[in-house]
Formats: sequence, C-alpha cells, structure tokens
Amino acid sequence: MCKGLSSLPASCLERAKGMRVKLTHLADKQEWSLHHKHRILENKAHLDLESLLCSKIGQRAFRGFLQSEFSEENLEFWLSCEEYKTTPAGLQGVKAQTIYTRFIHPGAPQEVNLDAETREAVLRALEEPNSDLFHKAQQHAYNLMAKDSYRRFLRSPHCFEALRAH
Repeated sequence: MCKGLSSLPASCLERAKGMRVKLTHLADKQEWSLHHKHRILENKAHLDLESLLCSKIGQRAFRGFLQSEFSEENLEFWLSCEEYKTTPAGLQGVKAQTIYTRFIHPGAPQEVNLDAETREAVLRALEEPNSDLFHKAQQHAYNLMAKDSYRRFLRSPHCFEALRAH
C-alpha cells in the first residue's frame, strides 16, 4: 500500500473500495447502455433505408455517395428489380435477361455480390420469368446496403446535404 493510504483509517479504505466497485459497475452499465443504444440505432437505420429509397432526393444523395465509393451496383440492381416488378408479363423475359446480363452474370458490368445458390436460382428462373424472379437476390442486395454502405452514408457529407435539401 502506498504511504499516503496507509495513514487513512480502515473505514475510509473500505468506503473507497466500495466506491470503486460501484464505479466499475456504473462504467459497465454505461458501456452496456451505449452498446444497447448502438443496436437500436442500427435497427432504426435499417428501417430508414427503405424511406431513403422511396425518396427521389434520398436516392439521388445515396447514389452520389455510392458513386464516390465506386459501389453503386447494389442500388442500381435494387432499383432495376423494383422496376421489373411492374413489367408487363409479355416483356418480363427480355427485361429479366437484361438485368441478369447487367448485374448477375459472372463478369457483368455492374456485378452484384451474390452467393452461388442465389445466382443459380435466378439463372434457372429465367426460363419462366415472373414478377418475383429477383426477389431473393434483391433482398440480398438490400441487406448488403443496409448493413454496410448505408451506415457509412449516414456519416457522409452526402447525407447531410440531403437532410438540408429535404
């Protein structure tokens, strides 16, 4: 024990130890609270991505951010899938092939990062296209944006500019 503390009465030392335990507990609680708040913000951000994608100003700001990172393929794919859902049945085959060639085919100009299983499922479904053909692949691209690029976007000047414009 250091010289200064040895001269203190035992009751003071016991109270100091008790305070240290309480402060440690409080620090742990505060760390948990910050972690919990972070999780809530992550979930809120995930929900807000949908609002962003429904807004022309939001899409423009998010696209600008993604272009600055050379990673706009997920957004472009997601938007193409949304447009595809409203394509008349007679045109779905041609439109589906265009989307596949542009985004899904290995080596595509704007290839999205899909697992092999999803890629193969889309390829098989091209034989008999329907409005849900790209559903799983689109959801995968959405999740990638929500978990990765959207979080970075929230801290970017593009986001602040969009908020000012809105």
